[in-house]
Amino acid sequence: MTSENHATVKADSAALVMSPTGSTSQAAPFSPSTSKPIQELPDELIQAGWSKCWSKRENRPYYFNRFTNQSLWEMPVLGQHDVIVSSGFRVEIPVTPTTPTIPISPSTPGVKPWVNTTDDKQGQTSVPAPAPYRPSVVYWDLDVQTNAVIRERAPADHLPPHPEIELQRAQLTTKLRQHYHELCSQREGIEPPRESFNRWLLERKVVDKGLDPLLPSECDPVISTSMFREIMNDIPIRLSRIKYKEEARKLLFKYAEAAKKMIDSRNATPESRKVVKWNVEDTMNWLRRDHSASKEDYMDRLEHLRKQCGPHVASVAKDSVEGICSKIYHISAEYVRRIRQTHLTLLKECNISEPTAVQDRLVYCYPVRLSIPSPPQPRVELHFENDVACLRYKGEMVKVNRGHFSKLELLYRYSCIDDTRFEKFLSRVWCLIKRYQVMFGSGVNEGSGLQGALPVPVFEALNKQFGVTFECFASPLNCYFKQFCSAFPDTDGFFGSRGPFLSFSPASGSFEANPPFCEEFMDAMVTHLEDLLERSSEPLSFIIFVPEWRDPPTPALTRMEASRFRRHQMMVPAFEHEYRSGSQHICKREEIYYKSVHGTAVIFLQNNAGFSKWEPTTERIQEFLAAYKVSGRSLPSPGPSSTSTGDKDSKPVQEQSSARSQDNSSPVDKTAPDTTNI
Repeated sequence: MTSENHATVKADSAALVMSPTGSTSQAAPFSPSTSKPIQELPDELIQAGWSKCWSKRENRPYYFNRFTNQSLWEMPVLGQHDVIVSSGFRVEIPVTPTTPTIPISPSTPGVKPWVNTTDDKQGQTSVPAPAPYRPSVVYWDLDVQTNAVIRERAPADHLPPHPEIELQRAQLTTKLRQHYHELCSQREGIEPPRESFNRWLLERKVVDKGLDPLLPSECDPVISTSMFREIMNDIPIRLSRIKYKEEARKLLFKYAEAAKKMIDSRNATPESRKVVKWNVEDTMNWLRRDHSASKEDYMDRLEHLRKQCGPHVASVAKDSVEGICSKIYHISAEYVRRIRQTHLTLLKECNISEPTAVQDRLVYCYPVRLSIPSPPQPRVELHFENDVACLRYKGEMVKVNRGHFSKLELLYRYSCIDDTRFEKFLSRVWCLIKRYQVMFGSGVNEGSGLQGALPVPVFEALNKQFGVTFECFASPLNCYFKQFCSAFPDTDGFFGSRGPFLSFSPASGSFEANPPFCEEFMDAMVTHLEDLLERSSEPLSFIIFVPEWRDPPTPALTRMEASRFRRHQMMVPAFEHEYRSGSQHICKREEIYYKSVHGTAVIFLQNNAGFSKWEPTTERIQEFLAAYKVSGRSLPSPGPSSTSTGDKDSKPVQEQSSARSQDNSSPVDKTAPDTTNI
């Protein structure tokens, strides 16, 4: 890469200078005054002063910045220049390294470029380096530049990740899961509701003011509404989906028996005992004398029994269930205290750097930076088993397929500023994977649905039609763009995370929001979205994907449908679209895509400027919906190279639009299509 003054380069210069690729066999690009500009760049780069020109001597294009006189052979990356002026407001970009400084990929077997030793250097000079690993199938496009603008922020004060601390956190979280299982079994005689612990972690983070990135420790209220609701729904027994008549009959019998047993064994009022006992006896008599009942008859009888006995059963179980929620929370708070004490002991010899002075200016969003320097990292072993990278620390192994391992390497090169030689890369990858493994549990497919991602063709259509360049809820493992928000800024920031979305405040940009399907979390998301749209006068657009839950409707869905920022809404039916698995970094290729068992509501929330810039017109919506008709299973090589937006032979999508009346407080200036059904 060269940074010579571009205006001094002459066409007849015979001197050899360094080229952007680092070789000395080519002269620097010519001045734009002697060559014709070719404007084939994104708007962001053009606004930053970049133009594409043609070099007559080298007979190939190059890129020139009129503000800095910088010339490059390769397309520039945002972050290598200083100032951008866009649509009337000034945007500055902090300088961050965007080009690899290590010539050999960490994903190349047998090569360790992150180890800075004399033996390794001598070995690398004598043996030619093998070619970096190139995955044949990718599910991301890291070349898309961001259009998200934020206020510059100070480095975060999170403690830097360390394998020793992450291992302790994993062990204590596993113990906490065991405590939860034992409390549900001993106090209520039930198995913990499936993934209720995972949703408890998500719901607690909405209100938690504690210092641990995973476990809650400072919440108000102490009782989790999510955990309480899910346990109560399974009392006195868990109700499952019924297909056959005999199953319905057995379920009715078990419910009646469990309700009577609970009332008899708890401190219930005489009235509750009387009501439950009478209804249970009536149900038992009906079961004995009526053998010709249908499945629907049994289910109707069960619903009647639940209405009669449910309130009385809930009243006697309420204190016990609240005790479970409170106990789990206080154990979690104690574990957080232990983890932090160990972490501070580990860091006591590290000096805390002074926070960088922050100016009140708009900048393109950049990854989270930590104010506390990382301590020396322990050795993490890496080996490959076929197409799987295995990382081991103290006997604890985490795995990731080689394609996603190479993706993590690219994200690390784009985002990390304190480890140019990759000396801490493996330990940070180990901490990252271990954190998500611990959060979502070790059961088969456990938690994968909570971090599912949209199909690749849908992301491509969002970027092409609506300028989306940012994911509000993702992780380094499942992100499509290299700019995203995620749950853990301490581990994910080195790989491009902008931090948790609920604490992320963009001033402008186009965003995709596919939150974890936790009701409390989705409700908090809507509150944050409306606050952002209310405050910003710059173009701001959010395209939200949430489950079409109507029985009963979720508060988040109801609020978005009533929002004055809603510009368009559509519904994708159940079993007619797909998601990418949250475990895509380790599962088999044929298991990456799965059919959605529920409908998905797609809602556009935009302010006036965002609506003017990224209006959901009929043509754009048709192109977007066509992307849903492309099955991820049929894509030969999904990723950046794929530009398909639909099946040309498929039937046209039928769109039903209705004009929504706007009140005087609505910011809508134009009439846009309101609802769409696929």
